Amino acid sequence: MTNEIFVISYSLIVINRWKQRERRFGLILVRFVPFCRANLWRALRSLEKINMEIKRVGSQPSGKGPAEWFTGTVRIDPLFEAPEPARVRGANVTFEPGARTAWHTHPVGQTLIVTAGLGWAQRWGGPIEEIRPGDVVWFAPGEKHWHGAAPTTAMTHIAIQEQLESKVVDWMEKVSDEQYQLGARS
Repeated sequence: MTNEIFVISYSLIVINRWKQRERRFGLILVRFVPFCRANLWRALRSLEKINMEIKRVGSQPSGKGPAEWFTGTVRIDPLFEAPEPARVRGANVTFEPGARTAWHTHPVGQTLIVTAGLGWAQRWGGPIEEIRPGDVVWFAPGEKHWHGAAPTTAMTHIAIQEQLESKVVDWMEKVSDEQYQLGARS
């Protein structure tokens, strides 16, 4: 353990010295070549930044929604999982008619953006709400809820949530057929 700490500390010192040399050299050039100043400064600053990342359509495999968490046929297409220190992740989720999540909560909340079809969403103790393309649904942190497709129409939404202490969701019991069918009577 001590050797690992020494190696990490030494590596950080070497990296910092290298960056200082690059900056000193860069500042000398800035004094002698004024017309290059903006581009040189931008190039030096880019050494400290993480580059843009593009995830191409189809570059991540689709997955089937696990039976423990979903009723019916559900496809999950991962969209993004931001690198540290960010905590946000998102997925495109498609529910076939009648498919739905189990009851669940999110430690930092969840945003749904409905992109296609007709769906239902319900928070614990509240009415079942119809959701359509363009609707944005927010569930507060710790709010028990479920969401899914209407009985005869599929629904797709983008689900965005953040992780807290490596946890994004707490899954609970499934939504019963009786609970789900209350939406058809509304």
